[in-house]
Amino acid sequence: MRTAFTILALITGTAALAACGSRQQLEPLEGSSLPVAPAGATTPPTSEELLELDALAAPQRSVELRRRSEEREDDPFDLPPE
Repeated sequence: MRTAFTILALITGTAALAACGSRQQLEPLEGSSLPVAPAGATTPPTSEELLELDALAAPQRSVELRRRSEEREDDPFDLPPE
């Protein structure tokens, strides 16, 4: 019985993972629509525009990586535990 349950769980999990990989154009559910156009815009945004990340959500790296070892400066906040 336990083996049958394990096999059934494995098949169900595999089917669920296979369903996650489908690629198709996003559409609103039947009977609903996309959000209304923002203030000042003439047309509502498309689903692709709604999925784009703004600069604050996905910032670019702004620091340069170190190319060689350097001595660390003394950190005044690196205190031993009390």
